Amino acid sequence: MKTYKIHLLRHGMTEANEQGLYIGRTDLPLSAYGRADLEAKKQAFEYPGAARFFTAPLTRCRQTLETLYPGCKAEVVEGLTECDLGEWDGKPLHELKHDPEFVKWMSGKGEAIPGGETPEEFQARVSAAFEAVVEELMRKGDTEAVIVTHGGVIMMIMAMYGLPKAPMKEWAADAACGFTLRITPEIWMREPVAEALCAIPWEKK
Repeated sequence: MKTYKIHLLRHGMTEANEQGLYIGRTDLPLSAYGRADLEAKKQAFEYPGAARFFTAPLTRCRQTLETLYPGCKAEVVEGLTECDLGEWDGKPLHELKHDPEFVKWMSGKGEAIPGGETPEEFQARVSAAFEAVVEELMRKGDTEAVIVTHGGVIMMIMAMYGLPKAPMKEWAADAACGFTLRITPEIWMREPVAEALCAIPWEKK
């Protein structure tokens, strides 16, 4: 039975990540530490191979893909960019955690982010983009793909499609880490769900 593996990887570290800032659509490059961390992980761990390579459009995602998979043909998927954090974008977490609206939103009970996306808008955008990637892979018969994107996007995808089911917070990924989903077309066509196969990368043997 033909199956499809999609490897979801979070981008590497930026200076804003290192400073504890909450970053969404702000387009930042990898920091010097972020680049060094990617190179160290490439040496210490095994990253999966793939036939197709997709990336969210922001610089930190594109640079992460280029570093981990030099020379690959990157396909940009606009819908897989991070949640629009509106007025919260670029603010330090130690400040936001005292904002009642932010606390409510983080608990899953909030509405729209001030100046940003609602949870429903974020979910609809990400699901449309991810399902389009799955359809493209099945149409071409490419059975393995890497997607480099953002932590929030990975958590959303895993919570929506991954089996066994788990809340978003259970799918948090460190920099340059993530999860593999295995899709069986016969099951996917009945209900869009996928097996949460493993965490990535793996330790080298």
